Amino acid sequence: MALPTTMSSPALSTLPTYVSTSKSRLQSLYSDIHRQKHSNPSSFHAYVDWWHGTLKDVISRGWQGSDGSDGTSNKLILGARRALVDKLRYEGVGKPLGLGTTIAEMRRNNDLIPLSQFLTSQQSMYDPGWLPYRIASFVVGKPLWWAMEQLDIVRSEDSYTEAEMWKKIEGDYVMLGLVVQAADTLETLRGGTGISPADNLYTFEEFRKEFGAKVLPGVVLSEIDTKVLIKHLERERRVVVQIGDVIKFVTADHDREITAVDRGILELKTAVRNLREQVDNIQKKIDQTTSNISKALRQQRKSIALAELRFKKHLDDSLSKRLGSLHNLESTLISVETAGGDIEIMKTYESSTATLKAILSHPSLQRDKIEETMDALAASTADAREIDDAIRMGGDMVAVDAGIDDTELEAELNALVEEVEKERAGAVEQAVLEKLHSIEAHVPEVAPVEAEAAPRRTAEAA
Repeated sequence: MALPTTMSSPALSTLPTYVSTSKSRLQSLYSDIHRQKHSNPSSFHAYVDWWHGTLKDVISRGWQGSDGSDGTSNKLILGARRALVDKLRYEGVGKPLGLGTTIAEMRRNNDLIPLSQFLTSQQSMYDPGWLPYRIASFVVGKPLWWAMEQLDIVRSEDSYTEAEMWKKIEGDYVMLGLVVQAADTLETLRGGTGISPADNLYTFEEFRKEFGAKVLPGVVLSEIDTKVLIKHLERERRVVVQIGDVIKFVTADHDREITAVDRGILELKTAVRNLREQVDNIQKKIDQTTSNISKALRQQRKSIALAELRFKKHLDDSLSKRLGSLHNLESTLISVETAGGDIEIMKTYESSTATLKAILSHPSLQRDKIEETMDALAASTADAREIDDAIRMGGDMVAVDAGIDDTELEAELNALVEEVEKERAGAVEQAVLEKLHSIEAHVPEVAPVEAEAAPRRTAEAA
């Protein structure tokens, strides 16, 4: 979707930063607050952060317009020009009055990097070596700049009008956050190196066709976007190397070269891809010709059907030849890849052999040294065994000197066991007796009726 000269409010209102922002807040964000950088820094930085998110969304959707060199809109690059102010007009709010100041601040924060600098710099933007330079710039440069401001030799940025700020910052800038997002997506898609050497080799156009429509949702990268992405992958992530039109995915620093074998494989891969496209095109023409023949026959136009049939025969012959060539090229590519793989295997063998030789040449692994070490180990083991035997014998002697007899110990142990068993039996017997006594205490000796009748029987007897 191309960005019109004046973007409609409904289009802007779909962006996440606008959805969550009230109209009164938008009016504040669209105002010119560049003088608040020192008077109200928290508000100023919140303002810059909001516009940072908004510009990322606008760029990644291709809403800047067809500003790419190939006629497509850039998706990773901000075209910082005054026309952008008009494109971001919002109904009921107006134009963003402080956009130039915002872009200047984003450039200072390295959220935006000048396109020419990004493409030509040899040093990574993540290189910690930049830190001392930044510190020196702050410690040395800032006081000097302040002194020059006091003498009216130079002007403070706070004194620039918005129009003057635009003249200072106008140009093309790489949106670093979008480049990182695209690179993350690409590495996730690839999941490492390819299965075969050909899977890791691309021309620039093949790279763009393969990944240009996949790294950002719903859009296709422009030619300059692709160059920026490749530069980031090569310099910051070190996962590709590019020489001329050849791009190679790599996994280690020792593989960061493009050999004659790589170029040969890429040429074969490109030829195979071109032949496949030719085969597909010929097959489409054959299908279309077959349809034309059927249509002509239905309309009783036999002469046209005959002409189409002759054309189809030529196409069939051409297809047969192209399929034969494709088969030969694919076989050759497989053979070359196999040979290239064999070279890598032999390099690994050579490296392993050299490593093994280096290890075996160590003085500790010489035969005389090994025999000496093993003899010393046997002697040490014998000494340790003798010491252990001596300690054990000394313990036995100490036990004898203490007058301890195992027979006496066993007899004493048996006596203790018998004593414990007797105590246990006595305790059981005592418990039984107590239980019997309790039973007797609850049973009366004479029934009550018999007790009353006994005196009467005694009296009658008398």
